[in-house]
Amino acid sequence: MFKWLLDNSLGNRLLVIIASLVLMAYGAFTLTRTPVDVFPDLNKPTVTIMTESGGMAAEEVEQLITFPLETTMNGLPGVESVRSISSAGLSFIYVTFDWSTEIFRARQMVSERLSAMEEGLPEDVIPRMGPISSVMGEIMQIAIPIDTAKISPMQVREYADWVLRPRLMAIPGIAQVIPIGGEVRQFQVQPDTRRMAELGISLEQMEAAVRGFSSNTSGGFLELTGREYLIRNLGRTSSLDDLKNLAITARYGQPILLRQIAAVTFAPALRRGDAGFEGKPAVILGIQKQPTADTIHLTRSIEAALDEMKKSLPAGMEAPQVTFRQASFIEASIGTLQGKLIGASVFVAAILFFFLGTLRPTVIALTAIPVSIFMTALVFKYFGLSINTMTLGGLAIAIGGLVDDAVVGVENVLRRLKEDRAKHHDHRLHPIELVAHATMEVRSAIL
Repeated sequence: MFKWLLDNSLGNRLLVIIASLVLMAYGAFTLTRTPVDVFPDLNKPTVTIMTESGGMAAEEVEQLITFPLETTMNGLPGVESVRSISSAGLSFIYVTFDWSTEIFRARQMVSERLSAMEEGLPEDVIPRMGPISSVMGEIMQIAIPIDTAKISPMQVREYADWVLRPRLMAIPGIAQVIPIGGEVRQFQVQPDTRRMAELGISLEQMEAAVRGFSSNTSGGFLELTGREYLIRNLGRTSSLDDLKNLAITARYGQPILLRQIAAVTFAPALRRGDAGFEGKPAVILGIQKQPTADTIHLTRSIEAALDEMKKSLPAGMEAPQVTFRQASFIEASIGTLQGKLIGASVFVAAILFFFLGTLRPTVIALTAIPVSIFMTALVFKYFGLSINTMTLGGLAIAIGGLVDDAVVGVENVLRRLKEDRAKHHDHRLHPIELVAHATMEVRSAIL
């Protein structure tokens, strides 16, 4: 096979050169579009199911939520393992499939089972699937420092939740943006139980009235003059005064309003954790990418979006700062490889020129480096591989063996050509035949 390939290459030298140049150009084009990541995706297809359950204890979460969901997921085709974590008010289930299962097919099967499980779970408990991500999926962390003298933690958290997070989620390749820290604004109704007892109003009445606040309802249809009209009750509002004036019940023809029996305010929700940056309170956003996204390209898109949003920051708010950037590790690895390539090429060129004494064989030996690297890009594309620290390390190691093989082949050809010139003209071989024989002599070292 090797001899056939060698003979045909030497017999069609121009075609080989043209084909090599075309493949190198296509390889260079492909290389610029190859996904870049820290590590290859070594995780089997995994679907995460998250369930919030209010104030349930860990034992209740395990018995009423985790165990029924685990039992249901175990029957899915292709499932290799089901692991779970149950804590106070929270359940995590990790359903791992075998390598042959496509992740979107796995999520579809899990979604179908979750739909069938809704009636078997406690009231108001809704299991949800987590985004498609991986262990190394968090590519960036952003911190918004809070200067409490200029702006409140509640305003910063609102900006992170309703402005910054939706803008980042709109970038293709982002799987999830998780904010922590600050204060989450909410309506708070603090009942005056003494006043409620005087008016004969129970907590259940108040809860039912507040639960129905700020909602639009339909009253059916009205047919008039051959046309049909929708009857609607428009009650949706976000005004605090509207909530204060909510009618709970009536006494002697007079409505009893919510503000008469409770204090109604905007206040921060109960915090279970906090965040800080450089000794100050802060809101921190963790950004996770989808497994197939290019980390470097995605990071640059995020940074461009952050720069764009700096122009419209609210008064008193500090600009978001990047506290963790996974792309920096990748760029450092690529920079190291580029330095090694340049250094190795210069060093090898100097050594070859010193020992071989001519420029032509030196250039021939060095040509193997770009040809092989650009061909490798085509192999990456065919097998769906990415550029990461492991593949870059393999390339860096392979370059040494690659140049060594080229030097062995070129040096042996030069030696045989020199020996052939010393022979009588009648005993000399044709140069093409001689190159083929010289290459076959060292094929074991090359292969």
